[in-house]
Amino acid sequence: MDILNREDIRNVAIIAHVDHGKTTLVDQLLKQSGTFRENQEVAERVMDSNDIERERGITILSKNTSVTYKGTKINIIDTPGHADFGGEVERILKMADGVVLVVDAFEGPMPQTKFVLSNALALDLSVIVCVNKADRPEARPAEVTDEVLELFMDLDASDSQLDSPFTYASAKKGWATKDLEDVEKYKDLDDKGPGMEALFDMILEHIPAPKGDEGTDTRVLISTIDYNEYVGRIGIGKVEEGKIFQNREMYLLNAHDENKKDKVKISNLYVFEGLERVRIEEAGAGDIVAISGIPEIRIGDTLCSSDELCPISFQKISEPTLAMNFMVNDSPYAGTEGKYVTSRHLRDRLFRELNTDVSLRVEETDSPDSFKVSGRGELHLSVLIENMRREGFEFMVSRPEVLYREDENGKRKEPMEMAYVDVPSEFSGSVISELSQRKGELLSVGKAGGGDERLIFKIPSRGLIGYRGTFLTSTHGLGIINTVFDGYDDFKGDISYRQRGSLIAFESGEAVTYGLFIAQERGALFIGPGEKVYSGMVVGENAKTMDIEINVCKKKHLTNTRASGADEALTLTPKREMSLEMCLDFLDTDEYLEVTPENLRIRKKILDPTARKRAFR
Repeated sequence: MDILNREDIRNVAIIAHVDHGKTTLVDQLLKQSGTFRENQEVAERVMDSNDIERERGITILSKNTSVTYKGTKINIIDTPGHADFGGEVERILKMADGVVLVVDAFEGPMPQTKFVLSNALALDLSVIVCVNKADRPEARPAEVTDEVLELFMDLDASDSQLDSPFTYASAKKGWATKDLEDVEKYKDLDDKGPGMEALFDMILEHIPAPKGDEGTDTRVLISTIDYNEYVGRIGIGKVEEGKIFQNREMYLLNAHDENKKDKVKISNLYVFEGLERVRIEEAGAGDIVAISGIPEIRIGDTLCSSDELCPISFQKISEPTLAMNFMVNDSPYAGTEGKYVTSRHLRDRLFRELNTDVSLRVEETDSPDSFKVSGRGELHLSVLIENMRREGFEFMVSRPEVLYREDENGKRKEPMEMAYVDVPSEFSGSVISELSQRKGELLSVGKAGGGDERLIFKIPSRGLIGYRGTFLTSTHGLGIINTVFDGYDDFKGDISYRQRGSLIAFESGEAVTYGLFIAQERGALFIGPGEKVYSGMVVGENAKTMDIEINVCKKKHLTNTRASGADEALTLTPKREMSLEMCLDFLDTDEYLEVTPENLRIRKKILDPTARKRAFR
């Protein structure tokens, strides 16, 4: 077999903890390689094409692009940094021959840095470390370099992996250098730095060219799936061996499914040029290609020129740890605000999501109006809810619940997380107290960047449901919490989630100032005057532990001794603006969240007060 190195290609993945600057770095590589015209207007974080990605400043879906530098095509894969989308990272690395590990020059290695690096080392990929944000006033690149080397040692890296080269960069200002001493020199420069050449050169030098024999049978491993309304599923993967041609018949095999031997035909074949997909007639070993025309193509499949070939082994997708029910909306305002409201609409949309999101599971339930949706975490599911909401869907969701397992002895096991909490020392006591109540076990206390304390907990996944809002309040918004899935462990016992009850609307109608003024003495309100409410809807949080029914539609009775103008003197405390995550965090086990394109309403499962009291008894 004639193994060739494709010296004209490099396949590299950009990996990092969330918010360490991967997508901004890819921006600069695209700009400085001449991908865009000189006068072309380019948005910041151009790879984050999804609206939610742009708003939240996070990458949710992996993206492919390419640049050409010194005659070599560099295929770049931008990956998510958030733990909930770790399933994306695990697969994507199969397409790469090396990675650029981006680390914040102030924060240093974080939990997700460890997760993505361990995946890269396990696949024996070459690593380039890019210490990014070196222009920050509080940056500490020398210390971070030592911390990254310690992380390599903690992960049992080989000698060659420990020799990984370091580069220091400011993706925002567009420069990179190999020498730590140069950082001070370039720190305050604006657009006059040396550019990203140091990183480009390092990629050509240290990331190996893809190997493969173009003269043998063809095998292409599908690592990710895109979806297009016009052409359906699009499989993206690397040509491992042989050549692949447009309009050619091939076989679809799978290492985890011996019975899968489908004869298929490739309609269109594409490669990535900048941000565009360019149609081509053929591609050879080492190329990253996109393939359309195969409706049944799945992640982990291998396209082969013969059904006698051995499919390429593939890491199984991580199982979901959290589930919630998506239901048809049955509130008094059902169907008034959404475009898609029926169970058929809901079913079609949820099963369509499975085309691109492999970490998601959708199951039918006993009721035709309810579907069980399982994902990797709260953020994973909330992004799906927000996408559906923006598309015009109206539905209800239940409180997220963890998925338990049983071992061979019938003992219940639950998913566990490692929680890394960075807080100013004056707030560490309240955080330790809160997480201990949620069955968290404090493993260590140490120092984090910037003088904060770093607390490391092992805690059940269900103990973190609904905690982020409390955490931000108790740390005055100065704390950072990161979590990484840590397998299954014995059930830790019951957890009391909410210390406070709900304020429930007593009757349907429109909230008025007088009713709200009386209600606000009981706790924090989620609604303002003029908003529609219905009986059984949650309008606020009670300051005490029990639920209370209140009448927010109550008007002041007018008599000959009272003037209606006196209402104007009433002062309302501003309502608490509830984001989607805050609503999901607040939900109790007897409540649903009504989601429409216009509103988010928390409500009791049983709206009728008499029936609710009877069920409670």
